[in-house]
Amino acid sequence: QVQLVESGGGLVQAGGSLRLSCAASGRTFSYAMAWFRQAPGKEREFVGGSSWIGGPTLYADSVKGRFTISRDSAKNTLYLQMSSLKPEDTAVYSCAARGTFALMVPTTTREYEYWGQGTQVTVSS
Repeated sequence: QVQLVESGGGLVQAGGSLRLSCAASGRTFSYAMAWFRQAPGKEREFVGGSSWIGGPTLYADSVKGRFTISRDSAKNTLYLQMSSLKPEDTAVYSCAARGTFALMVPTTTREYEYWGQGTQVTVSS
């Protein structure tokens, strides 16, 4: 059974940092993996993604320069290092994985087949 399990969320003050992890099991994900987030009352939005292991990354403008995505192929894990956090970063963060190749990093939810349950990130002002 394929599972994506996020961890690392929590409460942090504005300006602080957090690192989220997304551990995959049941299969090895070599293709695109990404982070999305959903704030209360808003639609789920793309945060950033990696096209394949060692491949290019893409970030939403709102997090560019503050968030960094990395992958550990040996651990089958995706990370999201978040720095200079702002209250508007508060959301449930979910990781997603794609089972097939895509040349560009997919940025819409329908392009990912596998999803984790999410982890809450709350940034206080």
